[in-house]
Amino acid sequence: MKAMVYRRYGGPEVLEPAELPEPKTHVDSVLVRVKAAALNPADLALQAGALDGSVETYFPVIPGWDISGVVERPGLATPEFSVGDEVIGYIRGDVQRAHGGLAELVSADVRTLVRKPRTMSFAQASGLPLAGLTAYQGVVHTLGVQPGQTLLVHGAAGGVGSIAVQIARSLGARVIGTASARDHEYLRTIGAEPVAYGYGAADRVRELVPDGVDTVLDTFGNGVLAATAHAAAPGARIASIADIGVPGVAPVFCRMDHADLTALVELADADQLHIRIGATYPLERAADALHALAAGDIPGKIVIKID
Repeated sequence: MKAMVYRRYGGPEVLEPAELPEPKTHVDSVLVRVKAAALNPADLALQAGALDGSVETYFPVIPGWDISGVVERPGLATPEFSVGDEVIGYIRGDVQRAHGGLAELVSADVRTLVRKPRTMSFAQASGLPLAGLTAYQGVVHTLGVQPGQTLLVHGAAGGVGSIAVQIARSLGARVIGTASARDHEYLRTIGAEPVAYGYGAADRVRELVPDGVDTVLDTFGNGVLAATAHAAAPGARIASIADIGVPGVAPVFCRMDHADLTALVELADADQLHIRIGATYPLERAADALHALAAGDIPGKIVIKID
């Protein structure tokens, strides 16, 4: 099968094409023909060796945790799926090896897969798992956002932030989102009230919410919480996916959860959740796609289309 691999740590330039054997499947795994795989900042970090001290790595590595595709062969102990079923998955493993999403085929643990949203293309659906799970677990589980509350999302136009906005809106919350001016109209389309980030952002939020916001989700980092502390009401719940270890700020990590991912699919099929695609690349140009991800100039998800 065709795949993109890296055989040593480095930047996007170490990613190269390879011909590899078809993956083996166990009784509780599913062979998926990948249609699309979305890239995430974690792909850059892992490929650069940032987690070498904590994640076992066996080269060559096929990167990519977010996939959408079609079941090619279900395992003997996977009665929930049949040949031809359309699925999405968050296929992160505890070990980095030749089993990621930038390949024509992947063997995925059945616990990492759910049915693809009917309303989404394969490209859009591939952008849902990691960002969606992070946003859902931050908004629903960590912050416990309730109807009528106000949520401030820092980095609201990004992959996690934009999904967090839509989840909170589906819960009946009011959402204020910080973003660059180019993204303000986009934020309005997904139900957020945009605020320019940078100096004076807290005052601009207070103009919209004089008593301060009830909850804050930081997807941006770089000290933005300290700079906008005045925007939060006394006793506000605050969480971050970026600045971990800050006193009074709950950390948000992404964990595969079948029920959470299924809930995201249901929101998508109810027309309450959309994924913005910024660019698509063919498999052989995955290194170019990683360069684009590193540059950070493309609004929306960057997706590798494999079929």
